[in-house]
Amino acid sequence: MLSLPVCLLLVFAVAALVTWAAIRYALKRQLFDLPGERRSHRISTPRGGGIGIVVSQLLACALGAVWLPHAAMVLLVFALGLVLVAGIGWWDDHRPLPALPRLFVHLAAALLLGWLVWHGTANVWKTLLCTLLAVSLINIWNFMDGINGLASSQAIIVAVGAGLLLPPPYAAAGWALAVGCAGFLPFNFPRARIFMGDVGSGALGYLVAGLLSLGICVTDMALPLWLMLPAAFFIDAGFTLLGRIVRGEPWMQAHTQHLYQCWVKNEWSHVFVTSLYMLFSIVGTILAALFAGLSPEWGWAGGFTWVAVGTVAWFFLRARTHQPG
Repeated sequence: MLSLPVCLLLVFAVAALVTWAAIRYALKRQLFDLPGERRSHRISTPRGGGIGIVVSQLLACALGAVWLPHAAMVLLVFALGLVLVAGIGWWDDHRPLPALPRLFVHLAAALLLGWLVWHGTANVWKTLLCTLLAVSLINIWNFMDGINGLASSQAIIVAVGAGLLLPPPYAAAGWALAVGCAGFLPFNFPRARIFMGDVGSGALGYLVAGLLSLGICVTDMALPLWLMLPAAFFIDAGFTLLGRIVRGEPWMQAHTQHLYQCWVKNEWSHVFVTSLYMLFSIVGTILAALFAGLSPEWGWAGGFTWVAVGTVAWFFLRARTHQPG
Protein backbone atom coordinates (compact mmCIF):
# COMPACT_ATOMS: atom_id res chain seq x y z
CA MET A 1 0.00 0.00 0.00
CA LEU A 2 1.27 3.48 -0.85
CA SER A 3 2.46 5.65 2.03
CA LEU A 4 0.77 8.95 2.83
CA PRO A 5 3.63 11.10 1.43
CA VAL A 6 3.53 9.19 -1.85
CA CYS A 7 -0.26 9.56 -2.05
CA LEU A 8 0.01 13.29 -1.43
CA LEU A 9 2.70 13.60 -4.10
CA LEU A 10 0.38 11.84 -6.56
CA VAL A 11 -2.48 14.19 -5.69
CA PHE A 12 -0.22 17.21 -6.20
CA ALA A 13 1.10 15.91 -9.53
CA VAL A 14 -2.37 15.13 -10.87
CA ALA A 15 -3.65 18.58 -9.90
CA ALA A 16 -0.74 20.27 -11.69
CA LEU A 17 -0.94 18.05 -14.77
CA VAL A 18 -4.70 18.40 -15.23
CA THR A 19 -4.51 22.17 -14.69
CA TRP A 20 -1.79 22.38 -17.36
CA ALA A 21 -4.00 20.36 -19.72
CA ALA A 22 -6.98 22.61 -18.89
CA ILE A 23 -5.08 25.62 -20.23
CA ARG A 24 -4.65 23.89 -23.58
CA TYR A 25 -8.28 22.81 -23.59
CA ALA A 26 -9.54 26.32 -22.77
CA LEU A 27 -7.41 27.88 -25.49
CA LYS A 28 -8.68 25.34 -28.02
CA ARG A 29 -12.33 25.82 -27.00
CA GLN A 30 -11.98 29.61 -26.60
CA LEU A 31 -13.15 29.51 -22.98
CA PHE A 32 -12.16 32.94 -21.70
CA ASP A 33 -13.18 35.28 -18.91
CA LEU A 34 -13.36 38.69 -20.53
CA PRO A 35 -12.64 41.98 -18.71
CA GLY A 36 -15.64 44.11 -17.78
CA GLU A 37 -17.10 46.42 -15.18
CA ARG A 38 -18.13 43.40 -13.08
CA ARG A 39 -14.67 41.80 -13.31
CA SER A 40 -11.46 42.45 -11.40
CA HIS A 41 -9.05 41.57 -14.20
CA ARG A 42 -7.97 43.52 -17.28
CA ILE A 43 -7.00 40.88 -19.83
CA SER A 44 -8.85 37.91 -21.31
CA THR A 45 -7.86 34.77 -19.39
CA PRO A 46 -8.70 31.09 -19.92
CA ARG A 47 -11.04 29.56 -17.33
CA GLY A 48 -11.80 26.09 -16.04
CA GLY A 49 -8.46 25.32 -14.39
CA GLY A 50 -10.20 24.25 -11.19
CA ILE A 51 -10.87 20.91 -12.86
CA GLY A 52 -7.31 20.04 -11.79
CA ILE A 53 -8.25 20.42 -8.12
CA VAL A 54 -11.43 18.40 -8.64
CA VAL A 55 -9.68 15.47 -10.33
CA SER A 56 -6.96 15.48 -7.67
CA GLN A 57 -9.55 15.27 -4.89
CA LEU A 58 -11.42 12.47 -6.61
CA LEU A 59 -8.10 10.64 -6.73
CA ALA A 60 -7.65 11.40 -3.03
CA CYS A 61 -11.06 9.87 -2.32
CA ALA A 62 -10.11 6.75 -4.27
CA LEU A 63 -6.79 6.44 -2.43
CA GLY A 64 -8.59 7.00 0.86
CA ALA A 65 -10.98 4.16 0.06
CA VAL A 66 -7.98 1.86 -0.50
CA TRP A 67 -6.33 3.10 2.70
CA LEU A 68 -9.52 2.82 4.79
CA PRO A 69 -11.84 0.21 3.24
CA HIS A 70 -14.45 0.69 5.96
CA ALA A 71 -14.80 4.35 4.87
CA ALA A 72 -15.17 3.53 1.16
CA MET A 73 -18.94 4.13 1.06
CA VAL A 74 -18.63 7.47 2.86
CA LEU A 75 -15.93 8.58 0.43
CA LEU A 76 -18.02 7.42 -2.53
CA VAL A 77 -21.02 9.49 -1.43
CA PHE A 78 -18.82 12.50 -0.75
CA ALA A 79 -17.18 12.12 -4.17
CA LEU A 80 -20.64 11.99 -5.76
CA GLY A 81 -21.48 15.34 -4.17
CA LEU A 82 -18.19 16.74 -5.47
CA VAL A 83 -18.96 15.51 -8.99
CA LEU A 84 -22.41 17.16 -8.84
CA VAL A 85 -21.02 20.56 -7.81
CA ALA A 86 -18.05 20.42 -10.18
CA GLY A 87 -20.20 19.09 -13.02
CA ILE A 88 -22.74 21.91 -12.90
CA GLY A 89 -19.84 24.37 -12.62
CA TRP A 90 -18.11 22.84 -15.66
CA TRP A 91 -21.37 23.16 -17.60
CA ASP A 92 -21.75 26.77 -16.48
CA ASP A 93 -18.17 27.53 -17.58
CA HIS A 94 -19.07 26.34 -21.09
CA ARG A 95 -22.64 27.59 -21.32
CA PRO A 96 -23.85 29.98 -18.57
CA LEU A 97 -26.85 28.65 -16.64
CA PRO A 98 -29.59 30.42 -14.65
CA ALA A 99 -29.11 30.55 -10.90
CA LEU A 100 -31.96 28.16 -10.05
CA PRO A 101 -30.58 24.98 -11.69
CA ARG A 102 -27.19 25.60 -10.13
CA LEU A 103 -28.73 26.15 -6.69
CA PHE A 104 -30.77 22.94 -7.05
CA VAL A 105 -27.62 20.91 -7.75
CA HIS A 106 -25.76 22.61 -4.91
CA LEU A 107 -28.60 21.73 -2.56
CA ALA A 108 -28.54 18.11 -3.73
CA ALA A 109 -24.80 17.89 -2.98
CA ALA A 110 -25.31 19.57 0.40
CA LEU A 111 -28.02 17.04 1.28
CA LEU A 112 -25.62 14.22 0.45
CA LEU A 113 -23.09 15.72 2.85
CA GLY A 114 -25.84 16.18 5.43
CA TRP A 115 -26.82 12.54 5.05
CA LEU A 116 -23.23 11.50 5.73
CA VAL A 117 -23.22 13.60 8.90
CA TRP A 118 -26.52 12.06 10.00
CA HIS A 119 -25.24 8.58 9.19
CA GLY A 120 -22.13 9.17 11.28
CA THR A 121 -23.59 11.06 14.25
CA ALA A 122 -27.40 10.75 14.26
CA ASN A 123 -27.32 14.36 15.46
CA VAL A 124 -30.04 16.53 13.91
CA TRP A 125 -28.36 19.83 14.69
CA LYS A 126 -24.99 18.81 13.27
CA THR A 127 -26.75 17.47 10.18
CA LEU A 128 -28.62 20.73 9.60
CA LEU A 129 -25.54 22.83 10.32
CA CYS A 130 -23.28 20.92 7.92
CA THR A 131 -25.93 20.95 5.18
CA LEU A 132 -26.22 24.72 5.57
CA LEU A 133 -22.43 25.05 5.60
CA ALA A 134 -22.19 23.20 2.30
CA VAL A 135 -24.79 25.34 0.51
CA SER A 136 -23.25 28.52 1.92
CA LEU A 137 -19.60 27.72 1.23
CA ILE A 138 -20.21 26.50 -2.31
CA ASN A 139 -21.61 29.93 -3.14
CA ILE A 140 -19.23 31.91 -0.92
CA TRP A 141 -16.18 30.43 -2.63
CA ASN A 142 -17.78 31.28 -5.96
CA PHE A 143 -18.42 34.87 -4.85
CA MET A 144 -14.87 35.28 -3.53
CA ASP A 145 -13.09 33.81 -6.54
CA GLY A 146 -12.41 37.11 -8.24
CA ILE A 147 -8.67 37.83 -8.13
CA ASN A 148 -5.48 35.84 -8.63
CA GLY A 149 -4.80 33.21 -6.00
CA LEU A 150 -7.44 34.29 -3.48
CA ALA A 151 -9.83 31.31 -3.52
CA SER A 152 -7.12 28.65 -3.77
CA SER A 153 -4.80 30.20 -1.15
CA GLN A 154 -7.65 30.50 1.34
CA ALA A 155 -8.59 26.87 0.70
CA ILE A 156 -4.97 25.85 1.33
CA ILE A 157 -4.95 27.66 4.68
CA VAL A 158 -8.25 26.08 5.74
CA ALA A 159 -6.95 22.67 4.65
CA VAL A 160 -3.67 23.07 6.54
CA GLY A 161 -5.67 24.14 9.60
CA ALA A 162 -7.79 21.01 9.28
CA GLY A 163 -4.65 18.92 8.88
CA LEU A 164 -3.34 20.33 12.15
CA LEU A 165 -6.60 20.11 14.10
CA LEU A 166 -8.00 16.77 12.93
CA PRO A 167 -6.77 13.55 14.53
CA PRO A 168 -5.26 10.83 12.33
CA PRO A 169 -6.26 9.33 9.97
CA TYR A 170 -8.77 12.13 9.28
CA ALA A 171 -6.01 14.76 9.07
CA ALA A 172 -5.02 13.24 5.72
CA ALA A 173 -8.14 14.80 4.18
CA GLY A 174 -6.83 18.27 5.02
CA TRP A 175 -3.37 17.58 3.64
CA ALA A 176 -4.88 16.11 0.45
CA LEU A 177 -6.87 19.28 -0.24
CA ALA A 178 -3.86 21.47 0.59
CA VAL A 179 -1.57 19.73 -1.91
CA GLY A 180 -4.32 19.57 -4.55
CA CYS A 181 -4.77 23.34 -4.37
CA ALA A 182 -0.99 23.78 -4.30
CA GLY A 183 -0.80 21.96 -7.63
CA PHE A 184 -3.17 24.53 -9.15
CA LEU A 185 -1.87 27.69 -7.44
CA PRO A 186 1.29 28.33 -9.56
CA PHE A 187 -0.91 28.55 -12.67
CA ASN A 188 -3.06 31.25 -11.04
CA PHE A 189 -0.74 33.22 -8.74
CA PRO A 190 1.00 35.62 -8.85
CA ARG A 191 0.21 35.76 -12.58
CA ALA A 192 -2.98 34.08 -13.78
CA ARG A 193 -2.37 31.78 -16.74
CA ILE A 194 -5.84 30.35 -16.07
CA PHE A 195 -8.78 31.00 -13.72
CA MET A 196 -10.35 28.13 -11.81
CA GLY A 197 -13.84 28.89 -13.11
CA ASP A 198 -17.10 27.73 -11.53
CA VAL A 199 -15.95 24.12 -11.82
CA GLY A 200 -13.25 24.92 -9.27
CA SER A 201 -14.74 27.61 -7.03
CA GLY A 202 -17.95 25.73 -6.25
CA ALA A 203 -16.04 22.49 -5.76
CA LEU A 204 -13.63 24.18 -3.35
CA GLY A 205 -16.55 25.45 -1.28
CA TYR A 206 -17.94 21.91 -1.10
CA LEU A 207 -14.53 20.47 -0.20
CA VAL A 208 -14.01 23.05 2.56
CA ALA A 209 -17.50 22.29 3.88
CA GLY A 210 -16.57 18.62 3.92
CA LEU A 211 -13.45 19.31 5.99
CA LEU A 212 -15.32 21.48 8.49
CA SER A 213 -18.10 18.89 8.74
CA LEU A 214 -15.52 16.19 9.39
CA GLY A 215 -14.02 18.25 12.17
CA ILE A 216 -17.42 18.95 13.71
CA CYS A 217 -18.25 15.24 13.66
CA VAL A 218 -15.03 13.60 14.86
CA THR A 219 -13.73 16.12 17.42
CA ASP A 220 -15.08 17.79 20.55
CA MET A 221 -13.60 21.17 19.65
CA ALA A 222 -15.76 24.25 20.08
CA LEU A 223 -17.66 25.00 16.86
CA PRO A 224 -16.32 28.58 16.46
CA LEU A 225 -12.76 27.23 16.17
CA TRP A 226 -13.67 25.47 12.92
CA LEU A 227 -15.42 28.59 11.64
CA MET A 228 -12.28 30.64 12.36
CA LEU A 229 -10.50 28.89 9.48
CA PRO A 230 -12.65 30.40 6.66
CA ALA A 231 -13.59 33.52 8.66
CA ALA A 232 -12.15 35.93 6.06
CA PHE A 233 -14.55 34.64 3.40
CA PHE A 234 -17.51 34.38 5.77
CA ILE A 235 -17.08 37.99 6.86
CA ASP A 236 -16.46 39.60 3.46
CA ALA A 237 -19.07 37.57 1.57
CA GLY A 238 -21.62 37.67 4.39
CA PHE A 239 -21.65 41.40 5.05
CA THR A 240 -21.37 42.30 1.37
CA LEU A 241 -24.37 40.09 0.59
CA LEU A 242 -26.33 41.48 3.53
CA GLY A 243 -25.65 45.03 2.36
CA ARG A 244 -26.87 44.26 -1.15
CA ILE A 245 -30.06 42.68 0.18
CA VAL A 246 -30.74 45.64 2.50
CA ARG A 247 -30.25 48.06 -0.40
CA GLY A 248 -32.63 46.07 -2.58
CA GLU A 249 -29.96 45.19 -5.13
CA PRO A 250 -30.10 41.96 -7.19
CA TRP A 251 -27.83 40.04 -4.82
CA MET A 252 -27.45 36.98 -7.06
CA GLN A 253 -26.04 39.14 -9.87
CA ALA A 254 -22.28 39.43 -10.45
CA HIS A 255 -20.74 42.56 -8.91
CA THR A 256 -17.49 44.05 -7.60
CA GLN A 257 -18.58 45.18 -4.13
CA HIS A 258 -16.62 42.77 -1.96
CA LEU A 259 -13.85 44.45 0.00
CA TYR A 260 -11.13 42.65 -1.96
CA GLN A 261 -12.71 43.85 -5.22
CA CYS A 262 -12.91 47.44 -3.99
CA TRP A 263 -9.20 47.33 -3.14
CA VAL A 264 -8.33 46.05 -6.60
CA LYS A 265 -10.49 48.76 -8.19
CA ASN A 266 -8.45 51.25 -6.16
CA GLU A 267 -5.30 49.98 -7.92
CA TRP A 268 -4.08 47.64 -5.18
CA SER A 269 -2.38 44.66 -6.80
CA HIS A 270 -3.86 41.17 -6.76
CA VAL A 271 -0.73 39.89 -5.03
CA PHE A 272 -1.00 42.45 -2.25
CA VAL A 273 -4.70 41.93 -1.62
CA THR A 274 -4.44 38.14 -1.69
CA SER A 275 -1.48 38.35 0.70
CA LEU A 276 -3.50 40.47 3.16
CA TYR A 277 -6.29 37.90 3.21
CA MET A 278 -3.72 35.14 3.64
CA LEU A 279 -2.17 36.94 6.62
CA PHE A 280 -5.53 37.31 8.34
CA SER A 281 -6.38 33.64 7.80
CA ILE A 282 -2.96 32.37 8.87
CA VAL A 283 -3.24 34.30 12.14
CA GLY A 284 -6.76 32.92 12.63
CA THR A 285 -5.56 29.38 11.98
CA ILE A 286 -2.69 29.72 14.47
CA LEU A 287 -5.08 31.08 17.11
CA ALA A 288 -7.55 28.26 16.42
CA ALA A 289 -4.77 25.71 16.96
CA LEU A 290 -3.77 27.39 20.23
CA PHE A 291 -7.34 27.59 21.56
CA ALA A 292 -7.94 23.96 20.55
CA GLY A 293 -5.56 22.94 23.34
CA LEU A 294 -7.66 24.75 25.96
CA SER A 295 -11.07 24.02 27.44
CA PRO A 296 -14.18 24.29 25.18
CA GLU A 297 -15.20 27.50 26.98
CA TRP A 298 -11.97 29.15 25.84
CA GLY A 299 -12.60 27.80 22.36
CA TRP A 300 -16.01 29.45 22.16
CA ALA A 301 -14.65 32.71 23.59
CA GLY A 302 -11.63 32.72 21.28
CA GLY A 303 -13.68 31.92 18.20
CA PHE A 304 -16.27 34.61 18.82
CA THR A 305 -13.57 37.16 19.67
CA TRP A 306 -11.70 36.48 16.42
CA VAL A 307 -14.85 36.79 14.33
CA ALA A 308 -15.73 40.01 16.17
CA VAL A 309 -12.25 41.41 15.50
CA GLY A 310 -12.55 40.49 11.82
CA THR A 311 -15.99 42.07 11.59
CA VAL A 312 -14.86 45.35 13.14
CA ALA A 313 -11.81 45.39 10.85
CA TRP A 314 -14.02 44.75 7.80
CA PHE A 315 -16.35 47.67 8.59
CA PHE A 316 -13.42 49.96 9.39
CA LEU A 317 -11.60 49.12 6.17
CA ARG A 318 -14.78 49.27 4.11
CA ALA A 319 -15.55 52.75 5.44
CA ARG A 320 -12.05 53.95 4.53
CA THR A 321 -12.03 52.39 1.07
CA HIS A 322 -13.19 54.43 -1.88
CA GLN A 323 -15.73 52.48 -3.91
CA PRO A 324 -15.35 53.42 -7.57
CA GLY A 325 -18.64 54.02 -9.27
